[in-house]
Amino acid sequence: MSLKEKLTADMKDAMKAKEAGKQRLSVIRLVRGAVRQLEIDGKKELGDEDVLGVISKEVKQRRDSIEDFKKGGRDDLVAEAEAEIAILMEYLPQQLSEDEVRGLVKEAIAASGAASPKDMGKVMKELMPKVKGRADGKLVNEIVKELLAQ
Repeated sequence: MSLKEKLTADMKDAMKAKEAGKQRLSVIRLVRGAVRQLEIDGKKELGDEDVLGVISKEVKQRRDSIEDFKKGGRDDLVAEAEAEIAILMEYLPQQLSEDEVRGLVKEAIAASGAASPKDMGKVMKELMPKVKGRADGKLVNEIVKELLAQ
């Protein structure tokens, strides 16, 4: 079952759950809408990799929003965004731990021959296909900077 099919099936289940699945239904509809919009704009059918990219983008947007909500003292919105992230994370592959990311960064540095922070682009180019959808880009960026600065 493709990721798009899973989203559709889960949306139907959430619709049947009525009140219990309201937030879940809202989040799934939002993701399906974003996927559909990309398909229309690109005039092509999206595969699982592309759908993962959409879901990752949605998670990133919510994480960024959480920071703003915390600054504004809006705990209700923080809780809502965290619940939405939990729903979205169900569709992403198992996330890499910080140690696993560090190992992949070290491999990418060795493979790209990077020696200084100026070579960050080379490392990221080597690394991102391996961690796409499996690790937070901000975390990866911080680890690459840290290891290149040594």
